[in-house]
Amino acid sequence: MLENALKILEKMEENGFQAYIVGGFVRDYILGIESNDIDICTNARPKDVRSIFKDACLPTEEYGSITVILKNIRFEITTFRKEQSYSNYRQPDSIEFIDDLEEDLKRRDFLMNTLCIDKDGKVLDFFHGKKDIDEKIIHTVGDSSQKFSEDALRILRAIRFATVLNFTLSNEIKESIFKTKHLLKEISYQRKREELDRIFTSVNVKMGVHLLLELGLDYELELPNLDKVSNFDDLIGVWAQLNVSDLYPFTGNEKELIENIQKALSCNNLNHRVLYTYGLYVNSIAANIKGISKKDVTYQYNNLSIHSRGDIALNGDEISAILKKEPGPYLKEILKDLEEKILSLELENDKDQIRAYLVNYYL
Repeated sequence: MLENALKILEKMEENGFQAYIVGGFVRDYILGIESNDIDICTNARPKDVRSIFKDACLPTEEYGSITVILKNIRFEITTFRKEQSYSNYRQPDSIEFIDDLEEDLKRRDFLMNTLCIDKDGKVLDFFHGKKDIDEKIIHTVGDSSQKFSEDALRILRAIRFATVLNFTLSNEIKESIFKTKHLLKEISYQRKREELDRIFTSVNVKMGVHLLLELGLDYELELPNLDKVSNFDDLIGVWAQLNVSDLYPFTGNEKELIENIQKALSCNNLNHRVLYTYGLYVNSIAANIKGISKKDVTYQYNNLSIHSRGDIALNGDEISAILKKEPGPYLKEILKDLEEKILSLELENDKDQIRAYLVNYYL
């Protein structure tokens, strides 16, 4: 990725512009962490970038960010800029393109994200971001309260970075979070969930949750059950324990899983009927939350006589033939009866035994 990024920088400089790799990739490069995308900043205007890279995608020219794909790698190229006032606590009301790299870096969130790499692969450090990385601490670029007031999502980003990177938050950041955390209510639940998902799936999740609770963000994020979450092994399982699917956005499938996990939590997850009704995944999560071995749940599930009605040894057409009737709605009740009998071990899932049962009770 770095090799291809440097080629983009070289090409831009050949065309008379400044260009640098900036932000998260540089931070992760120094930390030895693999990165998925690269941000590039430049004094070239969007139209200039498009003239250099003919297949560049321009999402919004006003924002000054262009996407360039090179060898299946996505690069975001953004023009140096100043940002004007923030009125929605998330995005600037307007931007002004500039030609000064250092001035552009001042608008960024944290010192560790101000590091740049030039076309020669040299790391540029205008604000001592490398020092923060070495000391594993997070400071904002400039006044923390102002940064969080401009974009309240930075509060959660600070906690996410501290969690994922195992860094500490500076005292100034913590104090500023206390002052500005009420602004999180201005941020969309979708954006908040994206940051929380990253915290909840981190290997340092307990540290992240401790920070959220320490700073009183459970109230601002409307997560009253956060201090009661006992298991973080599965992301959907975490959200099931938080019980906020009426607030935060989830897909239809996620909502169904959350609802079923919540129901399964009040059941015996080793019971055959419960295992059959909710399936292995849901019962495994519910059991894990309660401290029951997943291995035991899997063993019991694998030993079920059937896992769905489709596993019943006779299908609807065969049952109709035995009863000498045309297929109809009555089959649903019969299949339900067979399902109950087989699960309760009153009837073996065997064609001959099921046939004999049908003859005795339905003919």
